[in-house]
Amino acid sequence: MLAKAVATESKCVFLNISAASILSKWVGDSERYVKVLFAVARALEPAIIFLDEVDALLIARKEDSNNVGRRVLTQFLTEVDGAASGEERILVLGATNRPQELDDAALRRFPKRLLVPMPDLDARAQLLTILLHNQPDITLSASEINRVAQVTDGYSASDLTQLAKDAALGPIRELKPGQLQKIPKSALRPVR
Repeated sequence: MLAKAVATESKCVFLNISAASILSKWVGDSERYVKVLFAVARALEPAIIFLDEVDALLIARKEDSNNVGRRVLTQFLTEVDGAASGEERILVLGATNRPQELDDAALRRFPKRLLVPMPDLDARAQLLTILLHNQPDITLSASEINRVAQVTDGYSASDLTQLAKDAALGPIRELKPGQLQKIPKSALRPVR
């Protein structure tokens, strides 16, 4: 969410990439995906590349590391260095829950590091209100939202987003298989 906000405020193209979408079992594909990602960013600049779960992509090199991981890391470092050395307007942001597993050379390419703490009670209530605002069939009062915020202590913003999506799908899960063809809105109960 923070990376998207940065892109929106700076009026940059936002490329949201998960490490899983880059990694491939086919030899050479992962490196090619990294190269294409940066080529797209160059074509659309100013651009922000956001790598979610970057630790899967930029894992520290060890003696027993596999060749694929090393090649992907090398390609990434090459592309980041190229983007930083020219007049290109590309910003690379990464998110991880395991910064200690990142390669030292990769860490140096991220000179600014932020610790984003888990949201507190008020932040969770605000986030839930925002997430549920666009769900007209979810009718929770302020006190109900506060109760949900209380029982979700330790949840991240991502966890709360998933919770809101699951809640929105609740009425659909209650439908019988024969009802899935045409569903009038009136057939779905409100989420409470």
